[in-house]
Amino acid sequence: MTGAGHVLILAGRFDPTCDLVVEELNRRAVPVFRADTAEFPLRLALAACLNGNRWHGTLKNDRRTLDLGSVRSVYYRRPTRPKFPEQMTVEARKVAETEARWGFGGLLTALPCRWLPPPGRAADAEYKPLQLRIAADVGLSVPRTLITNDPVAAQDFADSLGGPLVYKPFFHVRGTVRGQTAAVYATIVAPEDLPHADISTTAHMFQEWVPKAYEARLTVVNGQIFAAEIHADSDAGHIDWRSDYDSHTYKICDPPPEVAAGVLQMLDRLGLPYGAFDFVVTPEGQWRFLEVNPSGQYGFIEQATGLPITGAICDYLEGTGQ
Repeated sequence: MTGAGHVLILAGRFDPTCDLVVEELNRRAVPVFRADTAEFPLRLALAACLNGNRWHGTLKNDRRTLDLGSVRSVYYRRPTRPKFPEQMTVEARKVAETEARWGFGGLLTALPCRWLPPPGRAADAEYKPLQLRIAADVGLSVPRTLITNDPVAAQDFADSLGGPLVYKPFFHVRGTVRGQTAAVYATIVAPEDLPHADISTTAHMFQEWVPKAYEARLTVVNGQIFAAEIHADSDAGHIDWRSDYDSHTYKICDPPPEVAAGVLQMLDRLGLPYGAFDFVVTPEGQWRFLEVNPSGQYGFIEQATGLPITGAICDYLEGTGQ
């Protein structure tokens, strides 16, 4: 269902990227119902019946009621986990959370509307090994990569490269250490630091270090590519630009035709209408694929460059895009 009705937005309460989409939809007079799955079941009530081949019912909080039949699209922007009464036992909480996922979440995925991104396909696309294989398959240049829990294999890989390599976490690693917010980013590993006993504790991903002139972010929305160079002016930002946003400068660019074709093919293979792609551009001008985030932030790129990414997202959610 597109072209009429509500856009259901599932996101955390404090999400500046999501706020951009809400503001633009409001400007277009497109009705919006925003909620976080953390509100279910304490502050978000669901009631739906299957009538024929459609689910009919409501989703409501203490402010508004959404007719599920009116949902034209869903913007799925990193909602947080459901919250349950504090007095629930650990065992009961586990059961309740499982039922919420398969019941509440399952009902929403059964709505006949478009999603950005589809949660199941987005979850599959988060697997870095899958991303790298598909990227190589569609012709993008991928750094040599090793996944291992064997310290000796890591040493052998480093020796084969004959230079520095990079350790990268498979997923976002964030938390609190001694009361301070901390995160794990890409880290350069010297060959002489291997083998290391900690490698045996879990799966690790190592890649060859790719010399970089700058990095590039390609934000793709429903076949439209918005490309920007990212120039990091600090040592930490040069290794992983996400570690030091304040040091960046940005510039709109045009990716090589083969790169543009590759990212579109990759999203088609993953079944996604949106992707935030990261590339390293070498001093020789070669574009090397790093990763794609199926729900990546884009607000900082739009703010710095003026690229109309929010408009493209809202076109898709409103139903005026392809």
